[in-house]
Amino acid sequence: MTANGDLRSRILEQARVLLLKEGYSAVSMRKIAKAVGCTPTSIYIYFDNKDALIHALIEEGMELLAGDLAKASAPDSEPRARFRGTCLAFLEFGIQNPEYYQIMFLLHPEKMERYPTDKYRRARRNLELFADILREVRSGSSFDPMLSATVLWSLLHGAISLHLAQRLDVGMPASTFIDQVVEHAESMLLPESP
Repeated sequence: MTANGDLRSRILEQARVLLLKEGYSAVSMRKIAKAVGCTPTSIYIYFDNKDALIHALIEEGMELLAGDLAKASAPDSEPRARFRGTCLAFLEFGIQNPEYYQIMFLLHPEKMERYPTDKYRRARRNLELFADILREVRSGSSFDPMLSATVLWSLLHGAISLHLAQRLDVGMPASTFIDQVVEHAESMLLPESP
């Protein structure tokens, strides 16, 4: 990696750490620069402003998630197995990458610039993947695949949010909880096998 690429990566890493530790409104380009050990001007070489930097973090996380979902939904397995594998991949991503997940889905800055349309369209591919799998599994039935995918995403997102907020009973093994979430998703959204 070049020195410039390394600096950009360090900027993103420190921004991620500071955002989770201090919140959107407390983080400034100056604070990020101090944590990285560079001048604030150096950050502006890569990012126009704080929101552009946060958008880059969201995009980075969405690309990592897309890679995990793509592996789990490989077309060589049967659709129900792909559904289950994709649900598990989404859950595992959120649990194993809490920093990315929180910035991607749980950060709620009041005055952040709108996420750019082209980046939103690329991020939306993750939801469309679920819709495609549901469309394939439920072929012939009348349902709205994007609505069903959104319902599925809300179930998975809720499970990750509870886990990250440490709101689950400590006596409940995380793996049991995750398996139950996927089992309930299957029973809610997939028709019974013939």
